[in-house]
Amino acid sequence: MAASAADGPAAPGGRHRGLILRVLSAVVLGPLVLAAIWHGFPWIDLLAALAAPLIVAEWLRLTRGRPFSRVLAVVYSLAAVAALLWLRHQPATGRETVLWIVICVWATDIGAFVVGRAAGGAKLAPRISPGKTWSGLIGGMAWAAVASAATGYAFGLGESVPLAVIGAILAVVGQAGDLLESAAKRRAGVKDSGGLIPGHGGLLDRVDALLAVLVTVALARLLLGGGWPWT
Repeated sequence: MAASAADGPAAPGGRHRGLILRVLSAVVLGPLVLAAIWHGFPWIDLLAALAAPLIVAEWLRLTRGRPFSRVLAVVYSLAAVAALLWLRHQPATGRETVLWIVICVWATDIGAFVVGRAAGGAKLAPRISPGKTWSGLIGGMAWAAVASAATGYAFGLGESVPLAVIGAILAVVGQAGDLLESAAKRRAGVKDSGGLIPGHGGLLDRVDALLAVLVTVALARLLLGGGWPWT
């Protein structure tokens, strides 16, 4: 599919305004999300209950006319929300695990943005997301590795080297989740999944990587007997 006009360079004023809106939205929403994770029930459950229908609705908007894709999108969304709640309500390290996941995802996004903008280079998936580069992916993996190891050290859980490796792997998983949503948006011919969050687009635009990582970590814990990543 040909790139839309939104894929072209933005005017400096519009780019700066968008950046300011993104920062302000993150400043407001970030602490609320962290507080819900930290305090657990009932706040994390309320957050999940509010987010789930919004995420599903945005996926349905992106998959109109493709029934099989719509079913998969709904299942994927609900699986990620269920994974969030299941992981957070683990009796031993639920809080630490979900905070670790969120920190790894945020580190990936920041690292990919900073390194990708600074280094540039070959495009990662030019037909899906022209702004992503291989250097950005490597930067995201490096930042996630450091964040993963540092979070484990701060919580006094896990070994730094294995956690660094796992963090780098989850960065790839997160980027795959990001590309999955980008592909759906290009097929639907839209720039954002919605307009819920000023400067950010839809909720799905902010949690696309997180959904993939949540599902991956939950599946890994199930397959490995519930102890990963801390044992």
